[in-house]
Amino acid sequence: MCDPTDRVQDLLNKVNDPKHKTKKVFVEMDILKKRNEDYEWREIARWVKYEENVEEGGKRWSKPHVASLSMHSIVELRRFIRDSAMLLDEECYTISQVIDKFLDEWISAGNLDPIIRQHVRNVCLKNHRHRHERGRPGDKKGRLSRQNTETELTRGFSSSNFNDLPSVNSSANLNNVHGSSVSLSSMENESNKKHNDRFLKKIPRGAEVANVLIGEIDDLEQRVCGFLRLNDARILGDICEVPLPSRFIFILLGPIGQADHLQEIGRCIGTMLVDDIFREVAYKCRDKEDFYAGIDEFIEQVTVLPPGEWDPKIRIEPPNAVPSQDFRRTASSANFADKNVSSVPRPPPEPEDEGHADPSLVISGRPFKGLIDDIKRKAPWYLSDYKDALHIQCLASFVYIFLATLTPNVTFGGILGIQTDQYMGVMECIFAAAVTGIVFAVFSGQPMNILGSTGPMLVLEKIIYNFCVDNDWEFMTFRCWVGIWTAGFLLLIVMFDLSALVKYITRFTEESFACLIALIFIYEAFLKLIEISHDGAPLRLHPNEPLTPSCLCNGSTSGTNLLPMINDTMLNGTISMLNNTNITTTMMPLTTTTVSIYPSLNETSCELYNGTWDCVVPQYVPDAFMFSVLLYFGTFGIAIFLIDFKSWPCFPSWTRQLLSDFGVLIAIVVMVGIDVALGLPTPKLLVPEEFKPTRSDRGWFINPVSEKNPWWTALAAGVPAILATILIFMDQQITAVIVNRKENKLKKGKGYHLDLMVLTLLIVAHSLLGLPWYVAATVSAIAHVQSLKKESESTAPGEKPTFLGVREQRVTALLVGILSGAAVFITNILKIIPMPVLYGVFFYMGFSALRGMQFIDRLMLFLMPVKYQPDHRYLRHVPLWRVHIFTLIQLVCLIALWVVKSIKSISIGFPLLVVFTGVVRKLLECFFTQYELKYLDDILPQKKKNIKNDDKEAILKNDTSPGFKNINSNGKGSIIGTSEKKPNFYLSDEKDVINRKSNGFDNKGFDTKL
Repeated sequence: MCDPTDRVQDLLNKVNDPKHKTKKVFVEMDILKKRNEDYEWREIARWVKYEENVEEGGKRWSKPHVASLSMHSIVELRRFIRDSAMLLDEECYTISQVIDKFLDEWISAGNLDPIIRQHVRNVCLKNHRHRHERGRPGDKKGRLSRQNTETELTRGFSSSNFNDLPSVNSSANLNNVHGSSVSLSSMENESNKKHNDRFLKKIPRGAEVANVLIGEIDDLEQRVCGFLRLNDARILGDICEVPLPSRFIFILLGPIGQADHLQEIGRCIGTMLVDDIFREVAYKCRDKEDFYAGIDEFIEQVTVLPPGEWDPKIRIEPPNAVPSQDFRRTASSANFADKNVSSVPRPPPEPEDEGHADPSLVISGRPFKGLIDDIKRKAPWYLSDYKDALHIQCLASFVYIFLATLTPNVTFGGILGIQTDQYMGVMECIFAAAVTGIVFAVFSGQPMNILGSTGPMLVLEKIIYNFCVDNDWEFMTFRCWVGIWTAGFLLLIVMFDLSALVKYITRFTEESFACLIALIFIYEAFLKLIEISHDGAPLRLHPNEPLTPSCLCNGSTSGTNLLPMINDTMLNGTISMLNNTNITTTMMPLTTTTVSIYPSLNETSCELYNGTWDCVVPQYVPDAFMFSVLLYFGTFGIAIFLIDFKSWPCFPSWTRQLLSDFGVLIAIVVMVGIDVALGLPTPKLLVPEEFKPTRSDRGWFINPVSEKNPWWTALAAGVPAILATILIFMDQQITAVIVNRKENKLKKGKGYHLDLMVLTLLIVAHSLLGLPWYVAATVSAIAHVQSLKKESESTAPGEKPTFLGVREQRVTALLVGILSGAAVFITNILKIIPMPVLYGVFFYMGFSALRGMQFIDRLMLFLMPVKYQPDHRYLRHVPLWRVHIFTLIQLVCLIALWVVKSIKSISIGFPLLVVFTGVVRKLLECFFTQYELKYLDDILPQKKKNIKNDDKEAILKNDTSPGFKNINSNGKGSIIGTSEKKPNFYLSDEKDVINRKSNGFDNKGFDTKL
């Protein structure tokens, strides 16, 4: 006995001629209905991918749904096909020729009485009425006249069948020749019929039609069934609602009173014909046995729902994603042939989560081998990186990312100016954003990354500056040498392919780091909103209480010598909010050192240092703060609403997609418009209006040689450069790993070595230009990727859009860099943007970065009762309590990262703690098995081939099931075991237990032999 799965796989792999090339299929099912005194074929169901039914009354189509089929009807269909007329690769040009082919087969097989041939033929050639045609099926009574009926019988009459017909049928056909004069008018009526062109747009291009005809006819004593595949697809008159050629015709006729049962069988064949594998079998089958094997293979994959736990009348919603059926094309991985036991059908193998694993991430031992490979990998895609940007989605992404990065650059510059005595301020940060944005976008290996400022780099700048002030050295010169040393160390990393070490960064570390950055974005967004109530738009909660004046020390002399004494007090609370974050607070540009020193003095110290103690009564602005709150939440709410609007059922899909692509931009424009219209004095974005260094006594080029610095400082700069190297490497590569994760479906390859090489050159340039060092900004990069996600255009009714990948290109990042440099020339536009609107954008960026994180999903499980928990993949394979332990350990790591970045005295050790999270992940292997870590995290590279699954291995080794007894359709029995292979849909009790233990519930084993 040949196993049906093996036969189907052999068929699909061997039949590859162009004549039997598989195409998409649109299935239409018509049922024979009585209308007035006559009959007509009326469309009641159709399939593109999911089933649609004409609702009762014929007024509208139902919502597309997954077909719920009766198991009995599938088995009945299987039996009918065995005894049916199977006609393959027939040459027919009209529907009348098709019907004649079926009639000849049925009569020759003894299934149809020749006496009623003409009657059956007349019925089969009745008019077809489709749902899109005007009027209800019962309207316009009397339209179907005898003349029209005779016309239908004569349309497409084939003379080739004349001599083959019995005499009784021949005379009937001769009489029909007299209706030839009417045939022309009939064909004219057919040509005037309007096809459903609107629905045609939802059918894939190149699709062909499968017509399913179901009817009950008086005088029939038994059911007759037939399946015909045309040699070439042709349009067969008006039997289809769309002008597409028909390739398959299935007809099932039965006696009066069996319409419902026949209709269920028709639904079965209609559903099967849109199944990927069975459709291919229908195109390639060589005989009835191949087609029969296709039905058996389909039955093996069927999931049965118990009658007492499911209502068949419920329409199942189409799923968001459908698993690939490719596993049905290849040999089963559960083949026990070498154990003399037949294979048992198993569910499709789950895709192995390999994280960001890449065979190219190896330490080759050859200098710059990884860099050369990255260049070779990216070079073929370089031109397409610009061509692929010709899409309106890139315009929306560009504006969104520009505004999302400009504000952090401006605010970071304000804080950096305070830290470095204005040696580097707002203008230097804007210039740095322009240089890095343009160069990295043009030459990098992964242009989806966005470079920006980070908190740890700010802490490093402060340490270097204080060290120079303590030793009376020239800060910019010493910093230049630190940058050169850092670039040298990074060059060594590139030379020896040490970027390959990123393959040891698993999801555990990635999500801990990314979650921290996202939470900081959200925290800072709320914090800066609250600060508006104190600075930008003061809020007075108790208007009846007396006003408390605000006092400040003002001075005119330089306070440089005071810096060591007051530095910690002055800057306390300023640094903590910036540690390891790509977002900073708003700033007020400062131009002299006195502003950075005297405001921190109390009244006594102010007089001691010849300052003036001035007090000002605060001026409160009614409604400004509350309006800022509305702008903040309005921006966030509109952005979230429009981004998610694409999944709503309202409006056409292209409208929803367009609103989703421009969601953030629309939110900004709407809120800015409301702010301008109301005119309340909300705090606005401040950008320098002149392109010049913040400090007037420095230029745009830093001389590496300074008389103030000893010669050996150039060598001593290598010590802080080691710390800078760790900071830059970790910030850059962790973000790159997150962007390159397989979930983003990037197609153009990775470029860790090339990215780091470009960054190395940029650090040298920034050191000589006196600009801050920029690295990959995690949340900005994630926002960039999310704003360029592509989804399939949903064509089939009910089909959900699927994520196709990211629109990988260089233009959006390039334009962001160019416009960042040109920001000083568009200050008249930027200064109308309220800061609360930008804080709302930051809130959205942090919130969207958290969505979809497995870590967040696992945290939510603590709040959910077990019966309401989602069906996550890892919950199927790992006990819940072990999932909770893994989540708690990751939460502890996240809290530790937050604490370290918040305490300024130890915040410089943040990157070392990030590295330590990788060590924690390694230690988890002592508590969790590799099988559990496969689902909760990523498997470390050296362990990928050693995943523990002791239960499954034991089953495969110890399976010594006895032979099975097979009762064939002829009643004879045979033993299946050592000499004969058992069909896949047989299942012993032992096998049932094994499969339930190893694969969960598998409802595919049952006996369908009748």
